[in-house]
Amino acid sequence: MLEIDIPVAGGSLRALSWPGDGPVVIAAHGITANALAWAGVAAALRGRVHLVAPDLRGRAGSAHLPGPFGMAAHAGDILAVARHFATGSPILVGHSMGAFVVAATAARHPGQVGPVLMVDGGVALPVPPGFDVDAVLHAVIGPAMARLSMTFDSAGEYIAYFRKNPALDRYWSPMLEAYILRDFTGTGSSCNIDAIRGDATDMLTDPPPALFPLLWAPRGLMDEEPGLYRAEQLTGVDAELVPDVNHYTILDGTGAARVAERIVSLAS
Repeated sequence: MLEIDIPVAGGSLRALSWPGDGPVVIAAHGITANALAWAGVAAALRGRVHLVAPDLRGRAGSAHLPGPFGMAAHAGDILAVARHFATGSPILVGHSMGAFVVAATAARHPGQVGPVLMVDGGVALPVPPGFDVDAVLHAVIGPAMARLSMTFDSAGEYIAYFRKNPALDRYWSPMLEAYILRDFTGTGSSCNIDAIRGDATDMLTDPPPALFPLLWAPRGLMDEEPGLYRAEQLTGVDAELVPDVNHYTILDGTGAARVAERIVSLAS
């Protein structure tokens, strides 16, 4: 795995690169996540493609990048990653909010990207008219949103906060811990709250059409059933349920293996 910086509007985007023998695949993470969310999928791919996962604008190694935020900015950044690797039609895969990012990139820039795979995201979420974006974020992503306004005395305290979440604690691993620590600044989360709000507003009010294959989880962000989606919400979507995973573990273990196989299938 390599850490690289890619020129984008306003500065440089940090990305992780897992070189491989196949085509470039650009992977977008969730709304308060970072590039190491894809480490499990990278391991399951076993070098069959070249996986590149940026820290999206406003998070982790890209937290310094300025606005404007939202899907248009992310789409521009994704294309900058593609240009950096001299690939004109990369495969795109996105998890959670990242699924909205890759779908929006394909919708805004047809002909400049290849196949798209959405992972537990990308299909419009129901929201009430005139919704408050913070209220919806707290309702949907719960502790992930709450931590953005919290401070922590140590990395150990930060990890302990995550381990209170049943969707994470019983699946704990060194890989998951590394992913969490990538977000830790020494006092709290690296995530820019303005980026979170801007991205969420776009994602909730103007979601791109869900025209692409979806892998989805039966359990949600607290390991609860149902998860982010119910089967009836996915009518007309090319959707495959990945059994016995939650919103996070769909990128780990057997979930990661299924995501990797679908990526390899798209690459072939």
